[in-house]
Amino acid sequence: MSIKTSLMNLPFYNQMVLPWHYLQAVRYGVKYRWPARNLRVIGVTGTNGKTTTSFMIWKMLVEAGYKTGLLTTVGWSEDGSELHAQIQHMTTESVNILDKRMRAVADAGAEFMVIEVTSHALAQFRILGVPIEVAVFTNLTHEHLDYHKTFAKYRQAKAKLFRHAKKAVINADDGSGMWLADYMRKYSLHDMKKKCDYSSDDIILYGIEQGDLRAEEVELLSDGVKYSCCDMRLKNDYSSGDIKCDDKMTVKTRIPGKFNVYNSLAAVGVGKQLGLSDQQISQGIYALESVEGRMTRVEAGQDFTVIVDYAHTPDALEKLFASVKSDQRIIAVHGGAGRRDESTREERGEILGKNSDIVIITEDDTRDEDLTEIMQSFAEGAKKVGKVLNRDLFMVADRREAIEKAVAEARSGDMVLILGKGHEKTILRPDGVVPFEDIKVARESLEKLK
Repeated sequence: MSIKTSLMNLPFYNQMVLPWHYLQAVRYGVKYRWPARNLRVIGVTGTNGKTTTSFMIWKMLVEAGYKTGLLTTVGWSEDGSELHAQIQHMTTESVNILDKRMRAVADAGAEFMVIEVTSHALAQFRILGVPIEVAVFTNLTHEHLDYHKTFAKYRQAKAKLFRHAKKAVINADDGSGMWLADYMRKYSLHDMKKKCDYSSDDIILYGIEQGDLRAEEVELLSDGVKYSCCDMRLKNDYSSGDIKCDDKMTVKTRIPGKFNVYNSLAAVGVGKQLGLSDQQISQGIYALESVEGRMTRVEAGQDFTVIVDYAHTPDALEKLFASVKSDQRIIAVHGGAGRRDESTREERGEILGKNSDIVIITEDDTRDEDLTEIMQSFAEGAKKVGKVLNRDLFMVADRREAIEKAVAEARSGDMVLILGKGHEKTILRPDGVVPFEDIKVARESLEKLK
């Protein structure tokens, strides 16, 4: 274990280095002349769905004719004309890279910027000096507790995005959604910079079960989702005791999965907050064909399905499995990153075992942790739900070999799910960073079968 890792394991380490993070944020803010100060910024936070939601908002604004910058886990763009790959293994980059890219966005003449914002970034002042016009909340489940220690502190870190935001779009169906909306309203009462409390128009809630924007008549298609979005704030008829919505728009995505109902609803909410027309909103969302590493299908002429996805939290895995056909035989490949959320490994193994016919546990970004111990934790969870080692549960240390085994095991009509790394272009091993792409390796493995 390195000296740095030993220091990071100290219970007070994160608080001890906060002044350093703040000074770095000020340093690079000054160096790059506070690049975001004249941009209209949409910040997206949450445990899952941030990337796809950000891409939907970005595409919607670009299609509406606005120069719009993008900073996400998958890639970034100065003004919507070109997408650059994201190499760093982090969602919100370190403050020096972040400010440099925001300066590029500003210099390109962009009016808007869409940025994914993590709890780490908020805790470490990485978006210091970035004015948030619309803050978006997707959901909140247990993640990064290795850093924040408690769920309450994790939630409080996310809430920082909403303190000074002018407007918000919040998932009302999530357990933390209403708490966050109340937090935003209460905080504004104690913020002397604000002239009044947030009105109902400043905060838009969305969901399937509740909220201002609700998805009705939801259709889960093989190539996307389709639903009617009802704006409950307009033209409601309460005479019968039931709320009847007379203001609906049809929303269709080209990315499948029930979770994309929520992701696209968040984009609709942003469109409403920015004054876009229903047509601009629906056309913009539909224009997004895919997001790399998010339910990405890999095709090489095979007679079974191969999907690469970034899902790596218990909640994301549960939602992904709920979105695929239950009548298919499923082969899942997954592993856990070193020094990240050790407490969820057994739980994730159990989810994999419960929802897959064959489970292949492999490496992720191992870093300096023992890979065998990581895989064993996942295997224990899978065994809890009846999986048997070397029968329908396998531990394959090399990720390429694990993917090759998965596609070799697949029969006609099966589904292979390669989970956890999605779009990433490298893997972090104890001996350093190694080029590795799940999508590329999956395609190469399929070619070998021919």
